[in-house]
Amino acid sequence: MAVVIGDQERAGLDILTHGDLHVDEDMAGRAWHHYPLQRWAGFEGDHLQPEETTAPWLHYPPGTLLNEIYTGWRWPHVVDKIEHRPLDYAKVWRIAQGKTRKPVKFGTCCSQVMALFLDIHTPKYKDKREVIWDMAEAMNKELIALRDASCRCIQIEEPTFHFMANTYGKDHPEVKFMIDAFNREVQGLDDVELWIHTCWGNPNMQRVMEDTSYANSIEIYLERCRGDVWTLEMKDRQQKDLELLAPFKNDLKKKIAIGAVSHRSLQADRPEDVAGEIRKALKFIPPERLIVSSDCGFGRQGCNREIAFYKASAIAQGCNIVRRELGLATTYIPAADPMLQIDVVPGRDVKSAAQGAA
Repeated sequence: MAVVIGDQERAGLDILTHGDLHVDEDMAGRAWHHYPLQRWAGFEGDHLQPEETTAPWLHYPPGTLLNEIYTGWRWPHVVDKIEHRPLDYAKVWRIAQGKTRKPVKFGTCCSQVMALFLDIHTPKYKDKREVIWDMAEAMNKELIALRDASCRCIQIEEPTFHFMANTYGKDHPEVKFMIDAFNREVQGLDDVELWIHTCWGNPNMQRVMEDTSYANSIEIYLERCRGDVWTLEMKDRQQKDLELLAPFKNDLKKKIAIGAVSHRSLQADRPEDVAGEIRKALKFIPPERLIVSSDCGFGRQGCNREIAFYKASAIAQGCNIVRRELGLATTYIPAADPMLQIDVVPGRDVKSAAQGAA
């Protein structure tokens, strides 16, 4: 944990994470979903999900990596009433926050995306809606405990509105129910900065689908969901749909966190690349409402830590480029300090370079 926190500070990030180190290193990131399911009451076993209950956008032909992932993941069955059991999120956050003076954001998988993979094997639930609601209430108890531990930046990851609205339409009854379930999940968190993370899938750095549009969900995320920050996958989608934010530009009720580096490419983005993404975003998002991040995380297999580090530092350095252009104060980035490079080329005037970078 100390190494993860130290790397993020060296990269120059303003808000840090604990790196999801509480979950197992599992096939293509399955443990991201699986951690709560292994601990709450009401679940049992380790089963392959049958074809008929698999989400419509998760079917792939044999011989493909995505088929291996989604047919290989195993899940517990719902066999009894779901009840909260401690997940120790508060303890994990304290371990991380105790290693830095910068704020540590704690993220967790949203209940409704976990429910995509669950099958009901008990008469105590008549449908998936009841399962999702009880899971939302269970997660809410954990989030309240996290807030009570003084965590002031909490991220709920991957509510399913953008997937479902893009498939069924924004007014579909299931979409409306998911909004209610999400708002129940985050109830009582008004005194924290609540982030809503969305992307379009990230198992082993893979693109899960080609039809990715926020058009039917933008109003849902901006107007109908509780929260303070909405994160969008943008870099890997060539900033598709960014223009849809234009009508909201002067009255954004949430901050917008754009992905300025891709979670699906092994190319370490350059600071000037990130700056270019920021300049495009500023056409539709005022600077005081813009946050710059990655499209998604780098920990679900496929990306090594060195590349992830330089992608993270490119975010910080790219922000400084645009801050200078806007006449704003820059932040110090240890990774970009000429005096702190691992090796210094003989004859290079690092002191002058350091003064110019300050």
